[in-house]
Amino acid sequence: MSCCAGSLPASLAANMEQQAETLRLEEARLAARPLPDGSLLLRLNVPDVHCAACISTIERQLAKIDGVRTARVNLSLRQLSVTLESNASILAVLQSLDRLGYPNQVASEADNSDPELKGLIRALAVAGFAATNVMLLSISVWNGAEAATRDLFHFVSALIAIPAIAYAGQPFFRSALQALRHRRLNMDVPISLGVLLATGMSVFESFYGGGHAYFDAATSLLFFLLAGRTLDLAMRGRARQLVTRMAQMANKGGMQILQNGNVSYVPQSDIVPGMMLRVATGERLVVDAEVVEGASTVDRSMVTGESAPVFVTSGQQVEAGVLNLSAPLDVKALRSAEKSFLGEVLQMLAAAEHGRGAYVRLADRMARIYSPAVHVLAIGTFAAWMFATGGDWHQSLTVAVAVLIITCPCALGLAVPIAHVVAASNLFRRGILVKDGSALERLAEIDYVAFDKTGTLTGSTLAVASCDISQGEASSIAKAHPSARALARYFQDVASARVTMVTEVPGYGVEAVVKGKTYRLGRASWVAEVTSAEAVGAGMAFGVQGGQIFSIRIREALRPGASATIARLQQKHIGTEIMSGDREEAVVNIARQLDIANCTAAMTPAGKLTRLAALAKQGRRVLMVGDGLNDAPALAAAHVSMAPSSASDIGRTAADFVFMGDNLDAVTQAHDLTRRARRIVQQNFALAAVYNALAVPLAMAGYLNPLLAAIAMSTSSLLVIFNSLRLSDVQILQWQHKATPTFKAAEAQS
Repeated sequence: MSCCAGSLPASLAANMEQQAETLRLEEARLAARPLPDGSLLLRLNVPDVHCAACISTIERQLAKIDGVRTARVNLSLRQLSVTLESNASILAVLQSLDRLGYPNQVASEADNSDPELKGLIRALAVAGFAATNVMLLSISVWNGAEAATRDLFHFVSALIAIPAIAYAGQPFFRSALQALRHRRLNMDVPISLGVLLATGMSVFESFYGGGHAYFDAATSLLFFLLAGRTLDLAMRGRARQLVTRMAQMANKGGMQILQNGNVSYVPQSDIVPGMMLRVATGERLVVDAEVVEGASTVDRSMVTGESAPVFVTSGQQVEAGVLNLSAPLDVKALRSAEKSFLGEVLQMLAAAEHGRGAYVRLADRMARIYSPAVHVLAIGTFAAWMFATGGDWHQSLTVAVAVLIITCPCALGLAVPIAHVVAASNLFRRGILVKDGSALERLAEIDYVAFDKTGTLTGSTLAVASCDISQGEASSIAKAHPSARALARYFQDVASARVTMVTEVPGYGVEAVVKGKTYRLGRASWVAEVTSAEAVGAGMAFGVQGGQIFSIRIREALRPGASATIARLQQKHIGTEIMSGDREEAVVNIARQLDIANCTAAMTPAGKLTRLAALAKQGRRVLMVGDGLNDAPALAAAHVSMAPSSASDIGRTAADFVFMGDNLDAVTQAHDLTRRARRIVQQNFALAAVYNALAVPLAMAGYLNPLLAAIAMSTSSLLVIFNSLRLSDVQILQWQHKATPTFKAAEAQS
């Protein structure tokens, strides 16, 4: 045997470890997605993140790495999104997370299970069993049981409590140990220290015949903390499942039409704009596309919230996620999967917690200083009681443990994220997507709303204001023109005639031949050329060759809920205004219908920005609601913004909120809920502050033993959680009927 033989296994292990690290880095490089500006987006699962201190630590440390533009942790998804310069070191990001003690892997949608929740439920059951039994044994001790009985009950309590604490406390112990190993503090450090000190004191008391043991305090503390953490994780899991259910609605690939006419499967990631695809009956579209050949009915409920099937044919655009119902379609891809409608929806859902609003920043700052302050306070209390009692370490340690337990910052850490996640989830159920978490705070602050007109206050359809066409053959022929959708609705009880030789004359109108006669629908002067009458006015007209001419006046139809929304805003003393690029007559007409006093027509994008800047100087906090390409600068510049799902790509990207249905009451629904969420957050902060103001002095004065401290601290955390969950109970039941069918289905599956 060689003298070097003993080193071979170590060398082999080192090589294997290096290969594993190389594979991990290569996987991360392949997963990094290039962005249009040349930067890279890397998403990593970080399962050990569970509090504000974790988020703050990771984001602060990664921001120090050269080439890292942004680092955002999504607590609901347990996911880290890092934006890097193209030449930045991905390895530096991975190594930094390793040094901080956060295991990570490339984000994947394959595994939607949550083993942590299952582990917490098991730990909760163990802690509950132990707390109940130890509490029963403690009743006789606290009621003055004699020495022999008391010592027996202490030993029995120890047999129950110590294994239970060792098992149920693992989520806190592991997290605290990992934080200390990497020379940092998190919220689990004071929790673990308090539980271990209470258990250690209890073991000492049991063996040396002390009057009181605190096994009941340690087990009860773990039970209440685990209950709060389980509720928190379950609620976040609900939000996460809604996101993943939405992702599952999209196909992972499509059938490409090859040049020889055959079809071949292509993965979603390989689909590029311009690629021809065939969508079979019963399939969902993989990307936004334009119908090139075929006609079918589709289910667009994911986009509009309307469950009624919609007919599409050549030349019309359909969004990713739309379900093809009746016949195959050949379509041309317009965008890649990530830039398509469904991709934008998923990105907005995943970004619901990424924003850093005022309350979130406040909670982060307080969480960073809270844990060190807790330890300083406990040490100071111990020293003060040692001095006051002449060196009674037992009494001093008991009071210090009570202070350590009662000052646990869990309630503070839960105050903001719980309320924001519940609010975002509630909005999602109503078909309102939150792109930025800080927008929840900004929307609650608005005192003014500026609306675009076309496509926002008005819908995409036109309506007939007045029509001189007589009932009978003329109305049935006018209704039959392919471009006469407004007339088709106006004459809905009239059967359509069969028309042939339909011809469109750009800029003038449409003509068709019926029974040898030419009928025209369009510009009045053009229609009059084939009739025996003269045109009256310059509007739209309908006429028959050698016959009469009929005038038609078309008006824009208001978007559903527009009138009620404006009235509701005015009731809340929120100012309203129309900023439109349309002609003055049309803008004034809509403003008059909606009773909006302030309106400006013929506005350019620069003009809208100037007006928003002027309102901001007046102290106004403006919500901009728009849909067009020309609204995008204003949507980005406003205090907060909202767009319908039918908006342009750039408009949806610039907006903070996107509502899926056609009804404009999404504006007031979102505003009402965000205002309530703000009140809930303020109440949560007040609960945490009042709790500490009352409980900490009592604990420092020695009036609260560790058991009462555990109950008080855990109760404060549960109060914050249940107070936040009030956002999701009554209101969901009241407005559930307004949620889109797709969102209801996704929620039901989850």
